[in-house]
Amino acid sequence: MLLEICCGSVDDALAAQAGGADRIELNSALFLGGLTPSVGSVIEVKRQVAIPAMVMIRPRVGGFHYTDAEFATMRADAEQLVAHGADGLVFGCLNDSGTIDRARTAMLVELASTRPTVFHRAFDVVPDPFKALEELIDLGITRVLTSGQEESAYNGAVLIRKLIEAARGRIEILPGGGIDSFNLHDVVQRTGTRQVHLALFKSHADHSCQHRPQVYFGGGLRPSEERIDVIDAGGVGHIRSML
Repeated sequence: MLLEICCGSVDDALAAQAGGADRIELNSALFLGGLTPSVGSVIEVKRQVAIPAMVMIRPRVGGFHYTDAEFATMRADAEQLVAHGADGLVFGCLNDSGTIDRARTAMLVELASTRPTVFHRAFDVVPDPFKALEELIDLGITRVLTSGQEESAYNGAVLIRKLIEAARGRIEILPGGGIDSFNLHDVVQRTGTRQVHLALFKSHADHSCQHRPQVYFGGGLRPSEERIDVIDAGGVGHIRSML
């Protein structure tokens, strides 16, 4: 049973490895669902972490139908991150109708060359998941990350199992979204999966802003400037032992 941990930093990747993860997905801004990480973070992950690192290519929040300028940025990011050692690319491009953007998906698959490619949870908003699955198989995608088109993989387990059956080994289906130690066994048993994707956080204090609590650097949502979520190596180890 393969364990993939979603990480937002080099420290997260080190913690995931220490806990027994088999693979990581490297992002920035996990609070926003995961955005493209910096080149520097990829360089350091490849220098310090031995397990494979799939790297997110996502330029912004708020859907997956990108402008020409945004997609040009995605291509440039993909080129740079592959050049600096990314073990694979994670992305999702949709048309305005919510269907798979075949042309752009094909371009990113080509940029990945022989490396694995993952179509991320943009898959969870396509109108016809089985048609989309066949399109991604045809495009040469390695793996689909999905919660079964529900808020969590626990809620979407029935569809995930149907997707695994429909895939017939032609593409990997990776359940992800809301998986934790409380529902792990149920998700695995109900889907029949051989791999899972999750993040296990603990809170870490950063007191550097303590003298001016009235100052905030974000937008409408206001998480504390003195607390950050980091991957919990002990929690990863617990999941590893459960698997």
